[in-house]
Amino acid sequence: MEFLIITGLSGAGKSRAIDALEDIGFYCVDNIPPKLIIAFYEMSNQAKGSLSRVAVVTDIRGGDMFSSLFETLDQMDNENKEYKILFLDANDYVLMNRFKETRRKHPLVENCLGSLEQAVKLERDVLKPVRERADYIIDTSYLSPAQLKERISSLFLGDSSDALMIHCVSFGFKYGIPAEADLVFDVRCLPNPYYVEELRNLTGLDEPVRSYVMKWEQTQGFIERFLSLIDYMLPLYCDEGKSQLVIAIGCTGGHHRSVALAQLLYNHLLEQNMRTSVNHRDIQKQ
Repeated sequence: MEFLIITGLSGAGKSRAIDALEDIGFYCVDNIPPKLIIAFYEMSNQAKGSLSRVAVVTDIRGGDMFSSLFETLDQMDNENKEYKILFLDANDYVLMNRFKETRRKHPLVENCLGSLEQAVKLERDVLKPVRERADYIIDTSYLSPAQLKERISSLFLGDSSDALMIHCVSFGFKYGIPAEADLVFDVRCLPNPYYVEELRNLTGLDEPVRSYVMKWEQTQGFIERFLSLIDYMLPLYCDEGKSQLVIAIGCTGGHHRSVALAQLLYNHLLEQNMRTSVNHRDIQKQ
């Protein structure tokens, strides 16, 4: 049985994650108290295959009951019950905007004298230990609903015994480093197409920009060492049992160099039959 525990920040997209998981065959239960997780695990396990893929959501909506989550996880570990944790995250600015747009009340806002900003910060502090235990972390700050569904599908649509899933992300340092990144590479040291007028409004997905980025000796030296390092590290992550690896490549604005090199890495991994995806986070930003 594949058993997934979903948690994360309020407003980070847990409901959309459930929808995506149901679409690929998971039986999902929302807002389950942590103390009931083990009982539900055992019930699902006794269903003899009719519930082979199960996902439960538990989060801060449970109030004081949520504090028992860590006791539950420790008990499951001691009893060798197999499970994975999916943590949904987003930056504070995005979370606050989502609550303002939907006019929904944050579960902790009354604990913070009506301050939404303080409620988001308090929840992040409370959830920090479970985020550190998570097997999968998805930052939804800049993901559309369709992109989130694609990310969920890429993680869980395949057989659970498949190799780790590698996400290649391009980004601009001016917009911040992706929160879910495991490895971050800074390519601002390479020649910048932004200063070539006819390339400025193009992106690293366009052939003229790609050719410009790749033609330099500095870039070729970086690519040789970069791909060699990645090829060396991936089997080590597999041996450690890691399920997801997020490799983020950043330049100044996230339009040119990082996009071209993230796409190159994605293609390189595809050629090796690795499970991989690519997301150019900041390509639409000006």
